[in-house]
Amino acid sequence: MTARSLPLFLLCFAACGAQAWGVLGAGPNPPAGMVRIPDGFYVPLLRTVKDPARIPVPAFYLDERPVTNGEFLAFVEARRKWRRSQVSPLFADASYLQTWKEDLNPGPNAPSDAPVVCVSWFAARAYARWMGKRLPSTAEWEVAAGAGYSRADGRNDDQFQRDLYAWLARPVPAVQQAVALTRPNYFGARDLSGLVFEWVDDFSTAMVTGESRADSGLERDLFCGAGSVGAKDASDYAAFMRMALRSSLRANNTTLSLGFRCARDEIR
Repeated sequence: MTARSLPLFLLCFAACGAQAWGVLGAGPNPPAGMVRIPDGFYVPLLRTVKDPARIPVPAFYLDERPVTNGEFLAFVEARRKWRRSQVSPLFADASYLQTWKEDLNPGPNAPSDAPVVCVSWFAARAYARWMGKRLPSTAEWEVAAGAGYSRADGRNDDQFQRDLYAWLARPVPAVQQAVALTRPNYFGARDLSGLVFEWVDDFSTAMVTGESRADSGLERDLFCGAGSVGAKDASDYAAFMRMALRSSLRANNTTLSLGFRCARDEIR
């Protein structure tokens, strides 16, 4: 499965509304290899009447670019149970690290400087913890990825939008290119679009916010974020595509187009 071959009914959520978010202020320098995403807010694409209209997103640190095969190799060398031949099927499906040649040899189809793909949510979370970090939340990731090249709101950045949709139209390559070759966004992050999709910590609640996923009245209460039913803003499509992918995944799933990066709380 790849995100660009998702069932049509999942992508049809794009007819529901528009994503809205904001960014406030600036702040101190981030740790090495990370960028600081300032305080902001995120409005979910879909929510229920019991959910907040927007979610505050405190400032946090985010890896500048995705985790690479070389970095993930160091992890599986140190944590044997996450090697391809050793991992439990409870934590990764049969396609786990399928681009790698051997347990400790990524090989030519997984260059050391390319993003690691075919990793499960369990594996991504374990790597993040091993690094003393965590996976970003959906709200955090979307605020970071919503920035254009020259402004915090990428919906009004024409070149960013052209590059974003050109990437979405391309097939998934057999061998991923190196990380950090794409243009940095307004916050200094690279490859949030243009390379691979990425795991988020709360992917299993991607359809709604809070605890509403367990609500027996979910279908009745569900409505579109941003109050714009039938929105025709083309810039919504990428966010809905990411939501569709997240809502279709299980924690042990792996795909050729899905990698991850890590986040860290800002010390206040």
